[in-house]
Amino acid sequence: MADMDPRRSAPGLPLPDTVALVLQGGGALGSYQAGVIEALSEVPIEVDWVAGISIGAVNAALFAGNPPERRMDAIRTFWDTASSALPSFPIWPLDAAREAVHEWSAAMVMAVGVPGFFSPRLVPPTLAFPGTPEALSFYDSTPLRETLDRLIDWDLLNSCPVRLSVGAVDIASGNFRYFDTQDERLDARHIMASGALPPGLPPVEIDGRFYWDGGLVSNTPLTHILDRQQADTLVFQVDLFPSEAALPRTITDVAAREKEIRFSSRTRQISNERLKLRQDRQMVCNLLDRLPADLAQDPEVLALKERVSEYPVSLVQLIYRANAWEGGSRDFEFSQRSMHEHWQAGRLAVAETMAHARIVAENILDGKTAAFDLTHR
Repeated sequence: MADMDPRRSAPGLPLPDTVALVLQGGGALGSYQAGVIEALSEVPIEVDWVAGISIGAVNAALFAGNPPERRMDAIRTFWDTASSALPSFPIWPLDAAREAVHEWSAAMVMAVGVPGFFSPRLVPPTLAFPGTPEALSFYDSTPLRETLDRLIDWDLLNSCPVRLSVGAVDIASGNFRYFDTQDERLDARHIMASGALPPGLPPVEIDGRFYWDGGLVSNTPLTHILDRQQADTLVFQVDLFPSEAALPRTITDVAAREKEIRFSSRTRQISNERLKLRQDRQMVCNLLDRLPADLAQDPEVLALKERVSEYPVSLVQLIYRANAWEGGSRDFEFSQRSMHEHWQAGRLAVAETMAHARIVAENILDGKTAAFDLTHR
């Protein structure tokens, strides 16, 4: 384990060479990520690399495409704009009433779209000319391009003070593709491609290839971080769908739980499998280190050690756990009330995690690979 740079240490938490922020897809729930980002900046924890899928790609681009002093203004402007059509108004504080308003708000989004994000097409796709963007989606995402160009400094983003990676799916091949500022120049198209969830939003063309939402293959960009990791790393992975929840009691519960399982299962599977593989490889490295000197220099032993040697990673999971009144529409319910509540939940998740930061700190100092969920103890 390399010596820690004291200038990078947050209160109670020594920071390794790289701090990464991994942002999952989840539509309107992305305001939870905004709350996490705000709270991390207040600790403060300096993020070196941010990776996102879908709405996570939008928040990631807003993060990487603004200097620290303007970062939260840009993120808040995006979310204030997106929720501006559904203002918060007094409501009876009962779950049944909240659920009714929640579903009504989601229905309004389906009818009129989301300001600064997407708008309904005047002609239904079934009546549009085949092969045109109008025939391939119910909504037009042009407003998102305008919003991103207004809020993001693309020159700053591509100069890589904070590395940015976003994932999308190549429609023709079905293969997953990461766009990374370390490899190429990114613009609004790459962010929009990562969030082009069909059949709502149209595919996005980049260099002659067409892309859809990366969440169709994987809703977390953690694998890209681990595959391209070049130093000891602390990862904050923000999940918008929990893998565990109570059994459904109503048909709206069924819709909500189905979506949670669909979008969280691969995230949890990927996280668990990749971390277990790293832990197994670390055990192999430990055994190889105990070999006698003559065997340790054997070419095959050296080759094996090179293949299994990896930098340690501490994975801190921040998982949004829905309220009882939030059903299967929660990812496209862009009301101001819900946005503010999700935002605050993200802030509280960071506060709760930092209250138990000693557990993560010990793991970082020991140079181990492990995962932590400190908000669900």
